[in-house]
Amino acid sequence: MTATHRKIRVLIVDDSASVRMTLSEIIGSDPDLEVMATAADPYVAVERIRQEVPDVMFLDIELPRMDGLTFLRKIMSQRPIPVVICSSLAEAGSDTLMQALEAGAVDVVTKPRVDTAHFLQESRMRICDAAKAAAHAKFRGIHKPAPVLTVEAKLTADAILPPHSEARAASVRARQPQTEPIICIGASTGGTEALREVLEKLPANSPGIVIVQHMPEKFTNAFARRLNSICAIEVKEAEDGDVVHAGRALIAPGNQHMLLHRTASRYTVNIVDGPHVSRHRPSVDVMFRSAAQVAGRNAMGVILTGMGDDGARGLLEMRQAGSHTIAQDEESCVVFGMPKEAIQRGAAVKIVPLSRVATEIDVYARNIPRTGTAS
Repeated sequence: MTATHRKIRVLIVDDSASVRMTLSEIIGSDPDLEVMATAADPYVAVERIRQEVPDVMFLDIELPRMDGLTFLRKIMSQRPIPVVICSSLAEAGSDTLMQALEAGAVDVVTKPRVDTAHFLQESRMRICDAAKAAAHAKFRGIHKPAPVLTVEAKLTADAILPPHSEARAASVRARQPQTEPIICIGASTGGTEALREVLEKLPANSPGIVIVQHMPEKFTNAFARRLNSICAIEVKEAEDGDVVHAGRALIAPGNQHMLLHRTASRYTVNIVDGPHVSRHRPSVDVMFRSAAQVAGRNAMGVILTGMGDDGARGLLEMRQAGSHTIAQDEESCVVFGMPKEAIQRGAAVKIVPLSRVATEIDVYARNIPRTGTAS
């Protein structure tokens, strides 16, 4: 911390005293964060906000006197604050959590459990990252400075899928058969709404799509169901062995990595466990690397809004393997982190606004040569 770098101040709103205490300990352990105050319900939270406006608010959904979703909508209409929903993600509440994102919440995290040290450490990483991303997001038209990112040791995609040597990569490119096109999309903070905008615009016969969106376990299923109900294409949470085909988008399940696999000209996905890569599970880097290795010039890589650098290395590998690659531009990003890193590495063939992404996918799909047939 430098003298000129002010800590991000967090307000925690949860009716459980133990959750408030655990969240306070987690947030207080990060040198870039501090707990401004805690509140057991929205009415107490309002009094805290009148005294001082926090940089970020962590908000539970099930609260006494006023539910979290109602409070969120009131906050967004009266005094917008970056909000991270902190929920146990019970299946019955998943649709409500989707409504929270649509109402303006920046992100969703799982409530921390203290039953195992391993789970608590993973929660700590996710919660602190979410707080920083929310604090530095473009919010309701207000442009905030780019976040000051701390350099921390983190695993690369090597932990899940070894890279190809230059000789092997060249050999794969030389003998790679033409297949149906595959679209690979990675996103993080702000990605739920970005993905909705892109997928809603795609026609029913769009190429097969694989997606990694950073979000917690169980939530990806509700997210996929919501998109499936409003899109012309089929959208589902990926299961191991699912076939990637035209008119279908597969979203990596929370807390597991997703890899693209090819047998002849047929693509499927593998869902695997493993450590966090680029601080995430699922990781965009893992998915992009697998696409570079098995699809190459038959694939298109798309990196959307998000904090950090997950996906930047993988998108470069896709470009080097012959894939067409695009990155979302700064103006339309909620957080210009992942696309910025990809652009700086030379990974993106084109940089486009979010409103153009679906069109770019459609143009790519119509223009790619088809000398083989998916089976």
